[in-house]
Amino acid sequence: DSGKEESTWRKWNCYEEDAGMAKAPPAARQRKKKPKENKTRTVHANILHDCAKGDENPNRHYANNKIKTTKYTVLSFLPKNLFEQFHRFANVYFVFIALLNFVPVVNAFQPELALAPVVFILSVTAIKDLWEDYRRHRSDKEINHMDCLVYSRAERRYVEKYWKEVRVGDFIRLRCNEILPADVLLLSSSDPDRLCHIETATLDGETNLKQRQVRKGKSAQTFDPLKYNSIIECEKPNNDLNRFRGYIIHRSGRRDALYKENLLLRGCTIRNTEEAVGIVIYAGHETKAMLNNNGPRYKRSKLERQMNVDVFWCVIILLVMCLFAAVGHGLWMFQYGDNRPVFDVLSPEGTNLSPIMSAIYLFLTMIIVFQVLIPISLFVSIEIVKICQVYFIHQDMDLYDEETDSHLQCRALNITEDLGQMQYIFSDKTGTLTENKMVFRRCTVAGVEYSHDANARRLAMYQEMDSEEEETSCPSTRPSAAPWWVLITALQSSSCILYPNKPPSVLQEKDITPDPKLLDKVNDCSSQMDFMRFHSQPMSQLPSDLSDIIDFFIALTICNTVVVSSPNQPRHKVTLTCSGQKHQFGQTSGCSSLLSSPSAESTLTKLHEEQPSGGLEQAFSPIPPSYDGKTSWNLDEGELRYEAESPDEAALVYAARAYKCSLVGRLPDQVIVELPHLGKLSFELLHTLGFDSTRKRMSVVVRHPLTDQITVYTKGADSVIMDLIKPPDTGRKTLKKIVCRTQHYLNLYAADGLRTLCIAKKILSKEEYACWLQRHLAAETAIQGREELLFESALQLETNLHLLGATGIEDRLQDGVPETIASLRKAGLQIWVLTGDKQETAVNIAYACKLLDPEEELLTLNADSQEACALLLEESLHYIQAKFLCSPSGPTTKSFNTNFSPFDIYSSSSPSSQSTPFLVHRLGLVIDGRTLAYALDKSLEDKFLAVARSCRSVLCCRSTPLQKSMVVKLVRNKLKVMTLAIGDGANDVSMIQVADVGVGISGQEGMQAVMASDFALPRFRYLQKLLLVHGHWCYSRLANMILYFFYKNAMFVALIFWYQFYCGFSGSAMIDQWYLIFFNLMFSAFPQLITGTLDKDVSAETLQQLPQLYVNGQNSEEYKPYMFWMNMIDAFYQSLVCFFIPYFAYADSDVDLFTWGTPITTLALFTILLHLGTETKTWVRNLIINIALFFTVALCYNASCPACYSPSNPYWTMQRLLQEPLFYLLCFITPIAALLPRYTVFSLWMSENTSLFFKYL
Repeated sequence: DSGKEESTWRKWNCYEEDAGMAKAPPAARQRKKKPKENKTRTVHANILHDCAKGDENPNRHYANNKIKTTKYTVLSFLPKNLFEQFHRFANVYFVFIALLNFVPVVNAFQPELALAPVVFILSVTAIKDLWEDYRRHRSDKEINHMDCLVYSRAERRYVEKYWKEVRVGDFIRLRCNEILPADVLLLSSSDPDRLCHIETATLDGETNLKQRQVRKGKSAQTFDPLKYNSIIECEKPNNDLNRFRGYIIHRSGRRDALYKENLLLRGCTIRNTEEAVGIVIYAGHETKAMLNNNGPRYKRSKLERQMNVDVFWCVIILLVMCLFAAVGHGLWMFQYGDNRPVFDVLSPEGTNLSPIMSAIYLFLTMIIVFQVLIPISLFVSIEIVKICQVYFIHQDMDLYDEETDSHLQCRALNITEDLGQMQYIFSDKTGTLTENKMVFRRCTVAGVEYSHDANARRLAMYQEMDSEEEETSCPSTRPSAAPWWVLITALQSSSCILYPNKPPSVLQEKDITPDPKLLDKVNDCSSQMDFMRFHSQPMSQLPSDLSDIIDFFIALTICNTVVVSSPNQPRHKVTLTCSGQKHQFGQTSGCSSLLSSPSAESTLTKLHEEQPSGGLEQAFSPIPPSYDGKTSWNLDEGELRYEAESPDEAALVYAARAYKCSLVGRLPDQVIVELPHLGKLSFELLHTLGFDSTRKRMSVVVRHPLTDQITVYTKGADSVIMDLIKPPDTGRKTLKKIVCRTQHYLNLYAADGLRTLCIAKKILSKEEYACWLQRHLAAETAIQGREELLFESALQLETNLHLLGATGIEDRLQDGVPETIASLRKAGLQIWVLTGDKQETAVNIAYACKLLDPEEELLTLNADSQEACALLLEESLHYIQAKFLCSPSGPTTKSFNTNFSPFDIYSSSSPSSQSTPFLVHRLGLVIDGRTLAYALDKSLEDKFLAVARSCRSVLCCRSTPLQKSMVVKLVRNKLKVMTLAIGDGANDVSMIQVADVGVGISGQEGMQAVMASDFALPRFRYLQKLLLVHGHWCYSRLANMILYFFYKNAMFVALIFWYQFYCGFSGSAMIDQWYLIFFNLMFSAFPQLITGTLDKDVSAETLQQLPQLYVNGQNSEEYKPYMFWMNMIDAFYQSLVCFFIPYFAYADSDVDLFTWGTPITTLALFTILLHLGTETKTWVRNLIINIALFFTVALCYNASCPACYSPSNPYWTMQRLLQEPLFYLLCFITPIAALLPRYTVFSLWMSENTSLFFKYL
């Protein structure tokens, strides 16, 4: 048999190659000639081409699975690292200066000594890069040498291979808890439902399991790689984790569509599946995980951009000083004429140099001498300080959230100071300002509203218990916390689960108290249906209002992707034992139109088959029709637990369970529901149209077990569903009344700040569904325009719906949000909220979180066309101008209130209140998504921006992710302001990436926002301290440090410049070259590193109590262009004092050059350190340490150099100076004289700001 199978395999292999060339030779030749033009990837099984040579394998062009994230090799490290470091212009400049010092005619210092600082800086950076690259190398080696099972045709079994040996086209066997080595197309699973569960925490941070499905038309467990004879055509490698499109082409020519539900991504972990088999589609660096591995993002801060301008000015000052010295030297040499001085330096040929050539050479020499004017240590110091700042921000326990066990993350190390300069904040609402933990509050069914008052009282009790911070597990544990009858109702009617260590807020979405009236109707309806089942009566006799009620709860139960799990082991699937076989319900992930849907072709086949002769008896059977009477349901003891990606879905399913309509399990082709009096029913799942942001709805197509009708249940946003409702007939006023009442209740729910959803259904005949399914199947397999065709197909199914009812779900505000927004407002920050919620809901949440104030007027812009939007914006501008220019009691204000009716002006918190004209100095703007789309047009964006910037608050409702990013980009580019965007979901990613600073909230919607952000926070309230405290400190420290570096370097260089007037501009220096080289690198750099990391100009408590102090950073008060020039002037003044006081003190004495120059160096260091002391609070210990360091180095150096540089010798210089009283007198007088003007100005500034400080208090 094996020989026959081998022969068959070889025949098929040859047949496939010959047939492939015969059927499509032009395409094949075209692929060979121009492989780069292909827009798709074709994957063949490698076992079909093992006999082929390496250059004939069709998969040979694809990347192997070996990853290499290192940048260097042993040979390439030195040249490549130096090349990267020389991309920074400053490094090139300093290397040039050091090499210039090797030219004898222009050198100023010992060449080796001049090279030391540059070598030190480059070496430190190179060692850091080498260590990081070595860590990456070790990680790569560990990953590449992990084991996996790959099918070997020679051995006819799966053999162990290293990850790096895996190739595209290999068959891989995956076992439970194994990590996927590559992107694999799922071909087989040991799960009888053709499912495979994966954990994607390494990709998107989501810990809940995702469900993947074997491709359509493939059996679940029987898979033999030798019998595989298909070809896979899919899209080229990309970094979109949520998209995969392709086809699997069989030998017969039939195509099966492939989606993301069929693809297992590299880095994910197999869970709850014993074994799975797949074929490698993408390997190595072409996998989606590697394409998304970009690391921390680099951004250039506003302060750094300002600093680069001042570095340019330093270069100009350096060139001017060098040019002045060169001209002075030329004139000095010119006055000697032909009588050359004895100290003249000859040319390399031994001849005298002309004054012009001497000036040119001296110009280059002075560049070497004055090189420290460009601060070589500044760039390294800034990086060190930023890393230290990030470290201390991470260590702030006030930014740690104990509930989620998470703390602040900094993903961009280069923009910490930007946190102190923000001017506009753009925030998402759901999950950012709110908890995104949905709690069922109210509902309306068939036009009747059920307020759920008992449930509201229970929620109030929970909130009270939360506020008291008392740990409890269920309302029954605290009988004194609420009236006895509330607790009894909660215990009798709700589905309370005991969680021993969970706060009450965690239980709110699970513990629902039903409305008594609605519960009675559900029981009445169920009992009538049970009666009809017993007497075999048709379901059409059921009253329409009761029918709508039971359909309403069936829709809540099955129109979702919720997963059923055991209470004790939530990651394990609920198991049904059926005639010796096990059927498992797995965890579902999401939102795909094909997830948990059976094959469309198999569904079409079923539709054409005859129905089994069971009649109503089988339809009314309390167990699934596919099971016999011996079926036993072995569920774990206790209540079932529901897990969902969307908190809305979980809240609705728990609400349905409170009314005894429970979701029991889910299979790819059926959903098991338990109804009161009717027991467990199996709904055959024919198709699922998942939720997406375009359609804003989800639908399931099922065969109803009680009526045998094909029913469509739809759930979605009210703005969409209400437009899809079938218009009521003229004679049926009841349906019209139900629609009107439902819309009325929807408005009331939105006014209360509740999130609203509409529920609807539709009955299809078998012919209608078959016709739609054929069109949908054609759309699924379309090559071009597939997304548009699928959208149109879904729209055809989801029209002419019958309205069942609507729900109102509460999304509570996060703790501290109103206080945080109020504090940020006081800090001068403009806050805009960009949300996809309904306008009324968003407005009420905005009032609750104090984004909108009841005392401010509200401008609401709603337009149906671009012309109407233009008119609204124009009239809004006129109204704002008139409102603030005219008297409130004058007739102009009243006329504007009557004439400008297209937009609403509200003076109270309720949008429906009567508008009353009165003058206010604050405005709020509310604009919906449609109007925003018109306002963002090029012709209207300036007017929209003029209106929006005039308002204190802006609320954009029903906005799409693209609109969010466009708004942020518009404000940032047009107003030239610093922007911050904060959000928690994937729909906020574009907004976060566009802003100057992006902040992600690690909330309920996964980690996409966090992964795209610069900073990640557990809660919105932590934004207050991050900006007002750490942002202020980071900006203040870095701004002062940069100015201080410019000042101290200029002051030190000016000392040498003044000496040139007494040495013929010869480029000589009275300072020892060791001091000259290491002064800025060691003696004066360390103090500022400590100050830039630890200094606190204002305490954290004061900064939070007085948010107005944040305006200091918004206006760049710490670093303005004039401050650079003021520091330069002050530096030159201080250098004059530090130079000429010792000059006159040692005038007419016989001291040598270094004995006079060393006091100047010491006095300059004292002055620089005391200068720093006037601007910092951490200077005392800092000052003592650095003075001690200087004297230690000086004493050791002067004692160890008896004959270094003749004729001037630094030997024992410092020791002699410490024995002279004149030296101590100079150390006392000179710094005081140098710092007196600065101290006077600083004292006057402090007195002025102290009065302002007390004004804030």
